Amino acid sequence: MEDNTNTPKSETSDYNSSNITVLSGLDAVRKRPGMYIGTTSIRGLHHLVYEVVDNSIDEALAGHCTKITITLNSDGSVTVTDNGRGIPVANHPQFNISALEVVMTKLHAGGKFDSDSYKVSGGLHGVGISVVNALSKKLDITVKRGGKTHAQTYQRGAPMAPLKIIGDTTETGTIVQFWPDHEIFEETIFHFDTLSARMRELAFLNKGVLIEITDAENEKKNTFKYDGGIVSFVEFLNKNKKSLHEPIYVQKAKDDCEVEIAVQYNDSYNDNIFSFANNINTIEGGMHLTGFKSALTRSINSYATKQKILKDNDPKLTNEDMREGLTAVISVKIQEPQFEGQTKTKLGNLSVKGVVDSIVFEGLSRFLEEHPPIAKQVIEKILNAAKAREAARKARELTRRKGALDSSSLPGKLADCSNRDPTLCEVYLVEGDSAGGSAKQGRNREFQAILPLRGKILNVEKARLSKIYSSNEIVVMITALGTGIAEEFNIEKLRYHKIIIMTDSDVDGSHITTLILTFFFRHLKELVERGHIYVAQPPLYLIKKGKQKFYVLNDEEKDKIIQELGGEDGVHIQRYKGLGEMNPSQLWETTMDPEKRVLKRITIEDAVEADRIFTILMGDEIESRRAFIQENAKNVTNLDV
Repeated sequence: MEDNTNTPKSETSDYNSSNITVLSGLDAVRKRPGMYIGTTSIRGLHHLVYEVVDNSIDEALAGHCTKITITLNSDGSVTVTDNGRGIPVANHPQFNISALEVVMTKLHAGGKFDSDSYKVSGGLHGVGISVVNALSKKLDITVKRGGKTHAQTYQRGAPMAPLKIIGDTTETGTIVQFWPDHEIFEETIFHFDTLSARMRELAFLNKGVLIEITDAENEKKNTFKYDGGIVSFVEFLNKNKKSLHEPIYVQKAKDDCEVEIAVQYNDSYNDNIFSFANNINTIEGGMHLTGFKSALTRSINSYATKQKILKDNDPKLTNEDMREGLTAVISVKIQEPQFEGQTKTKLGNLSVKGVVDSIVFEGLSRFLEEHPPIAKQVIEKILNAAKAREAARKARELTRRKGALDSSSLPGKLADCSNRDPTLCEVYLVEGDSAGGSAKQGRNREFQAILPLRGKILNVEKARLSKIYSSNEIVVMITALGTGIAEEFNIEKLRYHKIIIMTDSDVDGSHITTLILTFFFRHLKELVERGHIYVAQPPLYLIKKGKQKFYVLNDEEKDKIIQELGGEDGVHIQRYKGLGEMNPSQLWETTMDPEKRVLKRITIEDAVEADRIFTILMGDEIESRRAFIQENAKNVTNLDV
């Protein structure tokens, strides 16, 4: 079969100037950028890259692009190159300018509205590249098409000159280089790791497409290409876990909806399910996820009943049981996706639910019938989960009867604040009674609550819910926060909108912080996703010279202060081993005063990487943990052993 990805195509091919449809203009984008990219924070900045790359991915979906490269340039710009067909460049009949200029300057202009040009597409459906152009102080675009290389430059959305031919070529494709506008964005420095995570995701979702991302200034480079597609994705997610079987893969198209699922169980107690619609990560789920869960439950229950695997006294298997140890990727591609939810990442197409349900039910049922040993192993795992759920229910009821888990009866060790508006309140989870005492005395009682925790809490990575309910420190935390966990979780009952972990600046303190974060990530993940979790940054040193006093967080800052003070003569340095060494006024001044303190907000930029690290650090795979520590030891600072 002829490979036409680099073959020049004429303007009379199936994707040309007449395919470009115009709905309206560009003016509002610079006035209200948040309406188009969500935010002008770092998330919005990265969204610009995603929009340009999504155009290249759409070319790949249409079968015309095999390679995409992204370069973070040392001058702050980003270059995205693909070997697709190239944006049409002939004159547009309605506007008497090149079709390329129409795409770059008119909102809602593009080939995405013509179902003959693109069957499915991601991105902002025609506003993407024009929005990037509007929010860039400068943008250069080069198109290789029809045997010629065309180029044009824009500034803040306006063309500097008409499109011109700058040479001949035997290739096809598009090169976009843009400089984000500092007048629009809060910061204009791109994060290589965040962008890499999205590029890796796109490579998994688009089998065989090579995506390369380079940070020119810091000499970093990642290359992603997965011929196994989402099967490779599931294998990647389960890399540090003990899998029970090879991934199950189902793929089928029905009613203009293409469905792909890959499923694999492991021996952990957590589920890891990712859903996508037209390559967009639907983090809030939607109809495709609902259809998948329904089909999973029906197919396994149907097989277990038919094969008489379940006994009369066995508990009924629920969808919650089905998800224990489940890793799954659901990907649908449809012509007209409808996104809703708080972040517009929830798929609302009702018809997709039935399509996914029927395809997944048929595919999973067939697999179970054809692989009885695997089916039996999976059902045994699920049955154990069901029994553990019953045990957890009894443990929860027992805990509740003892007076815990009841938000109307707060734990005795909690020093609550007087304000009752959760949006204004914060709670410090403090390591140890000594530091807890100082924090209670030093706090602002109006809006700051203190919850001392004794010792290291349970490692929930290796524990089922029934064991979690028997952990006093975790139960105290759940009760104080008010949200409940598992099926009882309700974020509306959250009592504090800032949850601040405050531990010593030593190895034990770091371990306790990691244990608490593991609990939040595995059981109260929505609190992390919504930005409610913080880590306090207590000082490591107090530096005094005469009447001058400095609290510093690390050795680098300490050395800098000493140098500014003219060396170590007359300088007194106190190293804090723990929070308990600070008196209440010092703790307030350095770590709790909102005017002076430093807090690190915990976010999930890359859910896949977060899962991987928690699995390595807190799971059973010793070799993986050793390799991780050896690999990252050089990055450790302030190590106290």
